[in-house]
Formats: sequence, structure tokens, C-alpha cells
Amino acid sequence: MIYFTGDTHFGDPRVLRLDRRPFPNMVEHDVALVRNWNETVGPEDEVWHLGDVMSSKAGSCDELLARLNGRKHLIIGNNDPETTAGSSGWESVQHYGELRLDGHHLVLCHYAFRTWNQMGKKSINLHGHSHGRLKPLPHQFDVGVDARGLRPVTLNDILRRKPVAVGWDRANED
Repeated sequence: MIYFTGDTHFGDPRVLRLDRRPFPNMVEHDVALVRNWNETVGPEDEVWHLGDVMSSKAGSCDELLARLNGRKHLIIGNNDPETTAGSSGWESVQHYGELRLDGHHLVLCHYAFRTWNQMGKKSINLHGHSHGRLKPLPHQFDVGVDARGLRPVTLNDILRRKPVAVGWDRANED
């Protein structure tokens, strides 16, 4: 199975305030996100993380990635320092990616695009960065945890507009 996620911001206390994530502290935040990830993603699954993985002050990215299930690919975000991008736990690291999945052409970037490759042929732009606050264009989806119930999602979940997990107060804005 292939999953998508973004904007986990492990160890970054700003998300508790700015994004109103429902945790009293970063320890509980990070434990919940790791638990959600591992409940969703199996060891043999693939995950495309569309940026802003963790704070540079949060410790070792290698250690964090070792705790998360799956083979992981990074699309670099604006808050991903070299210690994150240079981690040996990534299968691949890039600023932009395209792939075909289930008959769909996907354009992956941390940032939402106004236009993207093969847009006229109904390609899909998956992004993070906006934390569920950006009104999407047709065929454009925020895969960040704030928009997706604090867990990775499949393309099928996205296209079916699967509701976010119970207990998370932000509505799915896609």
C-alpha cells in the first residue's frame, strides 16, 4: 500500500498553538502521531512524506524514522533542515516528484500549485504546507496531518474524501 502525509512537525511546539492540535504538550503530540502512523502503515508499505517532518531541535531524524513503519520518501518542505533531508532513513529525497498510481498521474510537492504538469489531463496535485487552511483547486489535495486526521492516507482515502479521525476537531477542507 502507498500512503501520503505531511506537516507532522515532530518536536515543534508551534503546531500546538498555530494549528490548534489537540495535545497539551509535544511529548503527547509526538507519541500520538507515531502511534497513528504505525496503526495505519505496515512495515512493507510505502509512505511519501510531503515535507516539514520534524524540528531540528527534536533529536535524531534517523531515530524517528526507525520508529515509523514503512519505506519512506521525502519531498522536502520549508522546515526540513539538512539533518532531516540527509537522514539515512529515507528511500529517496527530492523537492518535487511525479508518479503514477492506480491510473492517476500524481504531482507531489510540499507546496500547493496554481497549475501543475498534466493538469488539463486531470492529474492530481498532492501537497502539504497549508495545514488544511487552503481552499483547493479541483484535483488538488492537502495530505498534511492537519487535513487528514493526524495520520497518513491512501490515494483512495483522498479521492473518497474519507472523513478525518474522531476526536480531531478540524474538518476535512478538501
